[in-house]
Amino acid sequence: MAQDGQEHPISTYLAVWILLFVLSACSYAVDYIGFQGITRWSLVILFMFLKAYFICAVFMHMVWERMALVLALFIPTFAIVVFVGIMGFESDYTQLGRKVFFDTGKPPTVYAVPHSNSHDEGQEEEDSH
Repeated sequence: MAQDGQEHPISTYLAVWILLFVLSACSYAVDYIGFQGITRWSLVILFMFLKAYFICAVFMHMVWERMALVLALFIPTFAIVVFVGIMGFESDYTQLGRKVFFDTGKPPTVYAVPHSNSHDEGQEEEDSH
């Protein structure tokens, strides 16, 4: 005998759908308003994570799953986010180390672009007029 599947009210899906549109509008508003720097990227990432959370929770039915399955999916994802953050800090440290140990103290070498004599002669004629 087949078991009846769970049915969730359509209003839940519609509410989350509208919430996703609102979060997307907020994400676009961050760019439209013109936030810059850490504020801009913090807001964009916040809205991105909120949208991902609601999509996983409702449309992938994670709200109604066992906690073991939810944790099996979200703990590795959280670990990846933490490791990406650690790599970001490490890259700043590595860049600072390169500047400290490989910097010669001299300005960067600028190579002159060779000009033809005809250009110099044309310039002298313009100056004499």
